[in-house]
Amino acid sequence: MATCINLTCLLHLLLFGATILPFAHAHTLRPNFRVRAVNLGGWLVTEGWIKPSLFDAIPNKDFLDGTGLQFKSVTTQKYLCAESGGGTIIVANRTAASGWETFTLWRINETTFRFRVFNKQFMGLDGIKVVAVVNTSTDSKTFHIIRKSNDSNRVRIKSSNGFFLQAKTEELVTADVSEVNGWGDDDPTVFVLTIAKRMQGEFQITNGYGPHKARQVMKEHWSTFIVEDDFEFIVKSKLNAVRMPVGWWIASDPTPPPPYVGGSLQALDKAFSWAQKYGVKIIIDLHAAPGSQNGFEHSSSRDGSQEWGKTDDNIRQTVRVIEFLTARYAKSPSLFAVELINEPLAPGVTLESLSKYYKAGYEAVRRHSPTAYVVLSNRLGPSQPRELFPLASGLMGSVIDVHYYDLFSDVFNNMTVQQNIDYVRVNQSSSLTHITTSNGPFTFVGEWVSEWQVKNATEEDYQRFSAAQLAVFGRATFGWAYWTLKNVNNHWSLEWMVNNGYIKL
Repeated sequence: MATCINLTCLLHLLLFGATILPFAHAHTLRPNFRVRAVNLGGWLVTEGWIKPSLFDAIPNKDFLDGTGLQFKSVTTQKYLCAESGGGTIIVANRTAASGWETFTLWRINETTFRFRVFNKQFMGLDGIKVVAVVNTSTDSKTFHIIRKSNDSNRVRIKSSNGFFLQAKTEELVTADVSEVNGWGDDDPTVFVLTIAKRMQGEFQITNGYGPHKARQVMKEHWSTFIVEDDFEFIVKSKLNAVRMPVGWWIASDPTPPPPYVGGSLQALDKAFSWAQKYGVKIIIDLHAAPGSQNGFEHSSSRDGSQEWGKTDDNIRQTVRVIEFLTARYAKSPSLFAVELINEPLAPGVTLESLSKYYKAGYEAVRRHSPTAYVVLSNRLGPSQPRELFPLASGLMGSVIDVHYYDLFSDVFNNMTVQQNIDYVRVNQSSSLTHITTSNGPFTFVGEWVSEWQVKNATEEDYQRFSAAQLAVFGRATFGWAYWTLKNVNNHWSLEWMVNNGYIKL
């Protein structure tokens, strides 16, 4: 082998050779800089981050992908159910509705759907019997939902074979009725509809509009939601960075796979140009990974399923996205960090698959940038706070991302203002201290918000609450990022909170 004498070769050996630099060396990458950031939520579309009118204009918006429907027969007065959760027949014999009685929509167009059941099979026909035995959507039947004109909760279901479904008995549901008349309570083809859940993410909006209209809607959104003036506001507010949530399909722009539409990469390019102009650093955050790492709408899950990381091919696909993004922006002075994935959810995402991905994703970043930090998000759900330490401690410039919200747990029910503040100062402070070590990975509070379950809180209450959070989260060795810059809910909008004096940075 030829002797390696140039600086590039030496750096490559230091980063990827048998001997990895001690992590303490990472602190010399960018001394005296700690992130005070805001998340630019809304770059990905999810209801609640953006103006509701984006969803309001979708044709037949009640029936978007991931909508959970329950059907009660007017004749049996029982709910349709996938027996055993799926894998066998559909029955109409349940007195109450929960998981097995909920059918999740896959939208083909505004009037045509596939129904997915609890165990993830798709509804179809075996002769005239209605069953749920097929695991692939392409082999399943499609259905139309026909609503009564003056009562949208009263519906019929028409199969692609042209026949209407009927609850013939509690144990037998068939598709064999060709002619229907009226909507009486003695008609076994009539069902009372309940919408049990909704999903409103980027998959829902782009598939809901269809490709042509979706391109127009998203182009308008990207050109108006985050603009150059926002970066000027960020700097004037004494912030120095933004965390940019992106979806995996950005790597295929301008022709991403359906239903996504092109344009997100151009929008990210503009953000980098504004960031450079105003001296703002960017953390690229892979918020939506292929297959969805948590089943939430902000990871662009189609129906709440969590499929990311279950195969090596899926992991390799995700690594290619990271490599694409790092290679594109490695030479930009604004690129500060790459977050390999946001909020993977345990136990669906195993520590083994996540560690395999993090190692490969880290190497992909390092092939293009020796200085960008690599952010590893802790798992949500049942997991150990320091479970990533054995991996991260051997990776130069690695960061552990944790998210703190005083919202999504019963522990916050009925807490007073002072109890919330004490929880931040004691519980969350202790949690952050537990993962903050002098010779381990950096720590990053990548999401927090000055919102809680306290009713009728005053402006001063919010100021005290946010001050406590800033004091605690400011001890994170990498920094923090507020969720989010703009939001339809005022207290989730840092812009509103700063302009109205609720947060003093």
